[in-house]
Amino acid sequence: MQARLNVSLPGVEHAVAQELVEAAHQICPYWKASRGNIPVAINLL
Repeated sequence: MQARLNVSLPGVEHAVAQELVEAAHQICPYWKASRGNIPVAINLL
């Protein structure tokens, strides 16, 4: 099993969007549960 998340944040600068994605990764319950158990790929579009 693996997860791939495609994130699109229209109108948000890429650097800011990257910071938001990384922050979400730290607090999201799903990501906390899967971290270290399955590969997770995050694609910032």
